[in-house]
Amino acid sequence: MTPNDMPSALPANRARRALALHREMDRVWRNDPGLWGQITTVSHTTLGLRFMGTAFVFFGIGGLLSMLIRAQLATPDGAFLDTALYNQIFTMHGSIMMFLFAIPLLEGLAMYLLPKMLGTRDLAFPRLSALGYWCYLLGGTILIVALLAGVAPGEGWFMYTPLSGRAYSPGINADVWLLGVTFVEISALSAAIELMVSILRLRAPGMKLTQMPLFAWYMLGTAAMMLAGFPPLILGSVLLEMERAFGWPFFDPERGGDPLLWQHLFWLFGHPEVYIIFLPAAGVLSTVIPVLCRTRIVGYGAIVAAILGMVFLSFGLWVHHMFAVGIPHLALAFFSAASMLVAVPTAVQIFAWIGTMWRGRPELKLPMYYILGFFLTFVMGGLTGVMLAVVPFNWQAHDTAFVTAHLHYVLIGGFVFPMLAGMTWWMPMMSGRRPIKGLGEAAFWIILIGFHGTFFLMHLTGLMGMPRRIPTYAGNPEWMWLNLSSSFFSFVMTIGFALFLIDLLLQAGLGKRSVRNPWDAPTLDWAIALPPPNYNFASLPGPALLSAGAPAASLPLARGEGLLPGAPRGRREILVSSVGSARPEHVALLPFNTALPLLVALAIGTFVLLMLAGLYKVAPVALIPVVALTWIWARRATVGKDGETIEVAPGLHLPVGPRDEPTLTLSGLRFLLFADGAFFASLLFGLAFLSLVSPGPAMPPWQPAAPAVGIGAVALLALLALGAICARQALSRAETRRPATARLAGAVAANLIALLALATLAFWQLPDPTRHAADAVRAAIVAYAGLHVALALLFSAFALDEARRGELTPRAGSLRNLGAWQSYTLVVAGLAAVAIWAQGTAG
Repeated sequence: MTPNDMPSALPANRARRALALHREMDRVWRNDPGLWGQITTVSHTTLGLRFMGTAFVFFGIGGLLSMLIRAQLATPDGAFLDTALYNQIFTMHGSIMMFLFAIPLLEGLAMYLLPKMLGTRDLAFPRLSALGYWCYLLGGTILIVALLAGVAPGEGWFMYTPLSGRAYSPGINADVWLLGVTFVEISALSAAIELMVSILRLRAPGMKLTQMPLFAWYMLGTAAMMLAGFPPLILGSVLLEMERAFGWPFFDPERGGDPLLWQHLFWLFGHPEVYIIFLPAAGVLSTVIPVLCRTRIVGYGAIVAAILGMVFLSFGLWVHHMFAVGIPHLALAFFSAASMLVAVPTAVQIFAWIGTMWRGRPELKLPMYYILGFFLTFVMGGLTGVMLAVVPFNWQAHDTAFVTAHLHYVLIGGFVFPMLAGMTWWMPMMSGRRPIKGLGEAAFWIILIGFHGTFFLMHLTGLMGMPRRIPTYAGNPEWMWLNLSSSFFSFVMTIGFALFLIDLLLQAGLGKRSVRNPWDAPTLDWAIALPPPNYNFASLPGPALLSAGAPAASLPLARGEGLLPGAPRGRREILVSSVGSARPEHVALLPFNTALPLLVALAIGTFVLLMLAGLYKVAPVALIPVVALTWIWARRATVGKDGETIEVAPGLHLPVGPRDEPTLTLSGLRFLLFADGAFFASLLFGLAFLSLVSPGPAMPPWQPAAPAVGIGAVALLALLALGAICARQALSRAETRRPATARLAGAVAANLIALLALATLAFWQLPDPTRHAADAVRAAIVAYAGLHVALALLFSAFALDEARRGELTPRAGSLRNLGAWQSYTLVVAGLAAVAIWAQGTAG
């Protein structure tokens, strides 16, 4: 039997003793003991819990900062904080809640749950998950230490230029934000790639896309938005740091730059960010509501369509935050309509949840309390969002406390309340213990009353004209009682959140042992032992066990009656399936515990710290260990023997490694290139904006040696094309078991000469990038292309090293990865050449 003719029901494997099978699996999948085990673990269960725990620590820090803000605003002439410290605190409050709490919490929950829901043993790239966590922890630590040292950013979590430029922020405060947040964003992009590949390629055989849990659909949409939404912010951060460090004037209007470019790049991330946060929370609601209502979700297909609609529409709303900057009226009308239109897919989901509750028999348990709190709060926040989408009203309420209230109603109502519902729902799984009766309900009511008492009143202060981000308001005593009341209720809300965290800790430490599947839920995450072992499933579910549901599948899976039972070969084995129909394609081997992710994160952190110290000439040296450790990382990839097959079920044999389908690594690389393309598209957007829209001084003339530059550009593209041809021929020769060393040597030589040629053209022909923004963006495009040529050189050198060692098998992933990167680099270089030519022609 082959995967192509897999029947709807596969024969079951022989049943074994569950305890013996558990011990066999645990020997292979468990973490190493002690502190070293915590450093080297790559388990998605451990890392998911670690992400969530760290996010709640940062949430506590952000909450303390919010209490300081409310203490300052409780009276008109508050002397609790001076202006500089107040600015740092409100900036760090927003930055922590957005970058160190919300995104990492949803990453952690998805990492923890998705393999269990999808019927697999781990995520596709365990070491990448670990790297993401260490980058998150180290980057967040840099931000918190800066706050304690008094050098935290004070320009707002949006870091608007020119306030964040060197002229108005001369210290390292703004650099802390730009470099620290970018460091943290490595975690977000890592998680997005990890989740995309895992959802599409690691689902249990037979779990079609149209049959997977809605939570997976929500996370698929979230990951796609992260891949498209984070690159513009990363680009903006890089450009602003280059302006601050080297004087490249991307945002300096006196030299052709434009501060509005920063706003465009930031809100290209900032508004999708709201839906990036909302979608996982909505996934929790779509998972919990039908179970607590003892029915199936209403409108599965409509909800999936709404998810896709939100993913698409959210990227057409960024100017919603810029209605007051003077953009043309036609653009105002378009973005106003788009801002209203996005309410439609949101309403579809809300009505589906209400319909599910109407059809079922809701049980008023603790998660349902938070779900009802979500309905009360988020609908109000959504309605004020529609109000702000109306341009005349937006002009009146812009930058007032009304906007602050709307933001918190959407984020706390649309994210925090569902996530609290999710934590209470999955806490028996995470801890293996029951909740403490009554404590959680008390926390809910205190949070709900405190929240609405705090932020509902802020709508009124905003309508009365109170601006955002002011430390005192001595000339407006009419705002005092509203602010005092908001401050009082903010402390009430803080007590509620503290009580919620105490409830979780007491449940984990003192709660009674929970029965398996205490909610009688049908999803696979409840078909495993509590708390879950690192391997999740002793055997993987097939079509028959998927249709049986969690209660019926639990025992057969534990006894090894599913697919790929046990760990008889002493390896971490998972099944890889096709994207659409989830047909099993091959067995993949996952890496064991390693400290490499921490070492790579430390090397990146060293680069960040050197940049913060202003040691710009020394900082690139820190990238050498990053390259060396990444090389070792790739060398230690776990691969099977050439031609090896495994019987995953009676009569069904699968190869170890792919036949013709892409490897997991190649799938991940393609999603990385998608994000890379979003970064490059944002860079081209910046070029077009500065060339066509910016009202600054005209671009100074640039007169390169036309024949030399033209010939050099053509030669560069020809060399990159030669490298792509050599990579393709090397793959073809490896697949037919012929030597590929000469072709790979040709690719290395072509990339090396191309890199030298590009560097020569840049140094000899490009004007000083500090002269004008047009020169700066031109140099940035050339630097971007040069970075990709350098990475293509490393890709080809690694493949050549594999060939020299005799490790280049027909299934070698390095050749496919080289081909993808080489082709992308060729396209990027071509587009860069066209863009620079067009810019020069326009000038």
